Amino acid sequence: MAGLRGVFAGFGKSKAFAVLGRALVPADRVLLRISGGRVGVGAAVGLRTLLLTTVGRRSGAPRQVPLLYVERAGGYVVIGSNWGGEAHPAWSGNLLAQPKATVAIGGRTVEIAGRLLTGDERQEMWDAVASYWPAYDRYAVRAGDREIRVFLLEPVSR
Repeated sequence: MAGLRGVFAGFGKSKAFAVLGRALVPADRVLLRISGGRVGVGAAVGLRTLLLTTVGRRSGAPRQVPLLYVERAGGYVVIGSNWGGEAHPAWSGNLLAQPKATVAIGGRTVEIAGRLLTGDERQEMWDAVASYWPAYDRYAVRAGDREIRVFLLEPVSR
């Protein structure tokens, strides 16, 4: 693991990191929004981060969340770890209810369709993301009986 990402990888497995990460999400969201997905807290330490905008399944309002990702299968793989919490993150329920969403990444906005991965495909993508950010394996242990959701965000043509 290269650079700062490698330094943070060990700390990323700790509960203290989860507390800090949750506290930094609002700042990360703002930075990613104003930079069009170019600059965020995660990027400052060498992590690939995108800003996912879903539609709130109850409110109908736009909801934004910064997420780590890896590029695979022509899209972006993201993990609904919720820092290893017992409940699924709200954004993952929003994406299940309405798969059409957008991501801000690298200075551009991309329309995507989110697809929940299962079986061998889920495991393959989990392995890809966990090799990038090993803390996900610890989050899976913390999540207990909850199987953490893995999504492929696939760009859609206009």
